[in-house]
Amino acid sequence: MNDSMSIPHLIMNASGVVQMVMLILVIGSILSWVVIFQRTFVMRRARKAHRAFEDRFWSGVDLNELYRETPAEQETQGAEHVFRAGFREFNRLLAKTRSPQAILEGVQRSMRVAWSREEDRLNLHLVFLATVASASPYIGLFGTVWGIMGSFQSLSMAQQATLATVAPWIAEALIATAMGLFAAIPAVIFYNRLSAESGRLLGKYEDFAEEFHSILHRNLQGRTDPGAD
Repeated sequence: MNDSMSIPHLIMNASGVVQMVMLILVIGSILSWVVIFQRTFVMRRARKAHRAFEDRFWSGVDLNELYRETPAEQETQGAEHVFRAGFREFNRLLAKTRSPQAILEGVQRSMRVAWSREEDRLNLHLVFLATVASASPYIGLFGTVWGIMGSFQSLSMAQQATLATVAPWIAEALIATAMGLFAAIPAVIFYNRLSAESGRLLGKYEDFAEEFHSILHRNLQGRTDPGAD
């Protein structure tokens, strides 16, 4: 390949606007891969933590003992966070009121808040991936359009229209397009994958909250049922 048409040479000698477009796309691609690796690690850790906590929860352990075993709420995550928030509110309201409905409504609110925080934690930075996935092709296209415009300007000023006159401009335009796709394709693939994984985990947390709510409801019925003695 002619050195003047090599990709590094074309990038180094591209117009300032196209170079800026390429720089934006490179930065976006690097940051998106950072997000991809970091979010993949978070999802994997969340899956393992959920399995471990559910095994412990359904092993028949006393709920008060399980609550004491769980770390502080700032350090918990997933279903463990939902459990701790719900059971803390359960014990707090149990000492204040004998109304099962008030207790269960308070527990449900606390678990809903914990679930919402888990949603924010799991979906953190996924919006950035979606932005890279949707915007990168258009940013690359802008570089392409600018490069094509440069090729026409070069043609208008040339004494003789030849391929050598417009080839560098067209080549840098196509490089901008390719870089836009290079940034967008991994971002859209992993955005869909991580969003689906986040949705599955949040569904499991919601299922756990419903099951835990039912357990506390039966617990209260046992306390208030005169025949339970």
